[in-house]
Formats: sequence, C-alpha cells, structure tokens
Amino acid sequence: MKPTDNAAGQSSDEIYERILAAVLDHQLPPGTKLVEDRLATAFGVSRTRIRPALVRLASEQVVTMAPNRGAVVARPTEQEAREVFEVRRMIEPALVERFIARASRGDLAVLARCLDQEEAARAAGDMRRAIRLAGSFHLEIAERSGHATLGRILRDLTARTSLVLMTYSAAHAHEREEATACGCREHRALFDAIRIGDAREAARQMHSHLLRLEAQLNFEPPAALGPDLEKLFGHAA
Repeated sequence: MKPTDNAAGQSSDEIYERILAAVLDHQLPPGTKLVEDRLATAFGVSRTRIRPALVRLASEQVVTMAPNRGAVVARPTEQEAREVFEVRRMIEPALVERFIARASRGDLAVLARCLDQEEAARAAGDMRRAIRLAGSFHLEIAERSGHATLGRILRDLTARTSLVLMTYSAAHAHEREEATACGCREHRALFDAIRIGDAREAARQMHSHLLRLEAQLNFEPPAALGPDLEKLFGHAA
C-alpha cells in the first residue's frame, strides 16, 4: 500500500527539518543518495511531500539535484569549503558583539548549559552529540543576537559546515577534540569573554576559532595504496 498525504503525515517542512538535522548530526555523509521513493516510505507520506523538502535543501546547497540522478547529499569543493569559513568569519564576530550588547542572564545560562553538555558529551566519547552541540553553541549566539537575517544565513552555513567537516576532516578526526568539531577549550574561552562583556575580545576569539577550524581541514586527496604484492604474487595466487 502506497503512503498517502494525510493530515497525520509529516509536512514537507518537518521532513526538511529532519533531513537537515541528520546532516548536522553527521548521519548523512556527502554523496548519500536521497531516493524519493525510499524517503516517502520512511516518512509515511507520498513523494509530493518529499520533493519540496529536497528542493529547499538544494536551494541551501545541502543537497544537489540533477536530472536522472535524483537528490544527493552535497559534497563541497575546496573552494566552497573555504568560502563557508570566510563568510562565517565575516558575520560571527559581529553576531557575538550584538549578543553581548543585549544578552540577558537567561541567554548566558543557555550558552553555559550548551557548553556544559558539549563537554560532557566529549568526556563520554559521544562525538556525534558533541559536534551537534558545538554547532548549537554558535547558533544560540546568532539567534539571540537580534539579527534575524544573519541568524538565518548562519543556520544555512552551519549545515554546510557539517558537510565540509565530513568531507575534509582526517579519518580519525571524530576521536580528537582538537580536530573537526569546535574544541571545548576555545568555546570556554569565548564564553568567558562573553560572560564579562568584553565584546572586542569575544569577537577576536570567534575569528581565531573559525580560522583554526579551517586550518585543520585536509584538502589533499588520500594517498593511493599500491597493490598487495604478497597477495598478488604469493603461492595462493
């Protein structure tokens, strides 16, 4: 029985949010095919609700869509990866300054809680959750800065950052605090500047933090391994 679009089914917006969350959580690596029929079955809806979600993700460069190929989770080029971090360095120092200018105790408590949860996730070895919370730390600053337009832009960039990290981080990166995800120590130093209201230092910390993240990316293709000579010429052959 084919799924139908009924009132109880998930909307295209909800489907979009769930696919985006899977990208942010590093559950959908670049190159993953998003087959509409399979997604429709998974979400319990018809393809008419899947397509708008994929089109929206494609407009945000999270997904690529091509004739006769369907939708695929995007694989950023080196140029696109560098542009993502360049734009983030343009807007996030300004966002953190705006956050400081208007932050309430409640806003600071949200950031502190997010940071505590990130540190706990890392201590428990739950790197996927730590990575998601690292992104949330940045998004909370943006969303509470009072600049809705830049907040939306950063939300899009955060999803693309996840794709960049999955594409260009070292194979062991998810096991190291110093690698792909935002390091807790840097977030803690940034939060300390925010907490005391030092906007200039917070902006500097944010800028250097994003520079460091980009510097850790590896754009060199993996070395091709030669054939196993023992296997090729050994007695078993």
